[in-house]
Amino acid sequence: MSSDFSQFISLKERRASRRSEGAGAGVGLTDAEKRGAIIGVLIAMFLAALDQTIVAPALPTIGQSLGDADFLPWVVSGYLLTSTATTPLYGKISDIYGRRPTLYLALAVFLVGSLACALAPSMTALIFLRALQGLGGGGLVALAQTVIADVASPRERANYVVYISTVWATSSVAGPVLGGLLAQHVSWTMIFWINLPIGALALMICQRTLSRLEQRRREHRLDILGAVLITAASVGLMLALTLRGNGMAWTSTPVLALLLSSAALAAWLIVHLRRAAEPLIPLDIFRNGVVGMATAAIFFSMFAYIGATVYLPIYFVSVMHVDATTAGAGLIVLMAGSVVGANTAGRLMPRLKHYKPMATFGLCAALAALIALFVFAPWLNFFEAEVLALILGVGMGPLFPTATVSVQNAVDVRDLGIATATLAFLRSFGGAIGVAALGAIIVAFGVVSPESVVVSGAGAAEAGEAFRWLFAAQALALAVCLACFVRMAELPLRGPSEMSGELAGEG
Repeated sequence: MSSDFSQFISLKERRASRRSEGAGAGVGLTDAEKRGAIIGVLIAMFLAALDQTIVAPALPTIGQSLGDADFLPWVVSGYLLTSTATTPLYGKISDIYGRRPTLYLALAVFLVGSLACALAPSMTALIFLRALQGLGGGGLVALAQTVIADVASPRERANYVVYISTVWATSSVAGPVLGGLLAQHVSWTMIFWINLPIGALALMICQRTLSRLEQRRREHRLDILGAVLITAASVGLMLALTLRGNGMAWTSTPVLALLLSSAALAAWLIVHLRRAAEPLIPLDIFRNGVVGMATAAIFFSMFAYIGATVYLPIYFVSVMHVDATTAGAGLIVLMAGSVVGANTAGRLMPRLKHYKPMATFGLCAALAALIALFVFAPWLNFFEAEVLALILGVGMGPLFPTATVSVQNAVDVRDLGIATATLAFLRSFGGAIGVAALGAIIVAFGVVSPESVVVSGAGAAEAGEAFRWLFAAQALALAVCLACFVRMAELPLRGPSEMSGELAGEG
């Protein structure tokens, strides 16, 4: 009897502990305070997203100013490599030390990197400092989504997560335009100086609003070896794809060495994560039917989506012979479509018992658009291609809030940071691999030069054939995404009261 009573008390204590952990840092915040916190972290995320696109149009000017123009692609790759590879690390750090100090660390690293980039005296220094800037940018992307998860329940969260898609779409359109204007009419250094006032605004808003969040610090050990291994393996693979995209053969010594090294490091990482007491990414999290399938779906979706944002303008120029301004403007349709799709799904999710069919139908429509691009790429006119780009954007948009909210809804609050960061990592990683892999296809057909993304002397027919294979690769990736998403379990979304008291498997 005494033993049964002790077990009952122990169970009550465990439930109380789970409720305390699961209460969510945002419990008790007013709607205005929630919006303020979300606005602050979205401004910070906008900085990181903007710096993935604002630099590209300024590259020729940077090359003229600093010399060593052969290394210009690394100004973009250096940022992309470090920001992608460090995303899971920030998720774990925020789970251990709290969201607010980790966000401040990421923002400080990003702003210091921006200042240093503006003062860079040489191309080598700029590449190194862009990598430093990326170390902060990766944290801003991961932590924005995690803070949103902290201040809102899964049922409420869908209304906020759609803004993330809006931020990415806005940065994708505004970045190239702003970068070109600043480089042409002011100075290329302004693309980095502009981060300082925006970052100061984000810091001011976050300081005022995030101070109300509960800081849950726990005594855990940081998995340094896991962080090193995942960073090294990711960087090795992405470097190999980048080199191949720049024209180096698969059988070349550098590419083979990087691929083999990356595979060996990945194998070591898996062994380590299985044995570590507190691994950087708990492999058990992927056994969750929602997390495993949703992260896989996001990875393959970004392979197709980011590939479209990078290569659709080149398709317009090389096949349809429109000017660069028209080609860039043509991308707005894809971005606007994804924002419409994401906002529609996000606003309907809390009201629907079954929220998966929206995203499933959208992915089917997007896949049909890519198949049409594959079949008719050499013969489409600009208007027809724009219609298909619109369908692609609207169709893919609902996936982003649906997958994010589903993952955050399926895990305990104590694993919220690492689950969200893992999703963000695979989102960025899928996009990075997609850009490199699709670039290798275009380079193989001679549509663009290996040194930079500019249209070569290939005719429209040859370019159209090359893009048929590019769209085929995107369609294949999106088909895998659809298969993974269909297999994802659909769990009821928790409301505010359930956040503080849900007990998975206990009762």
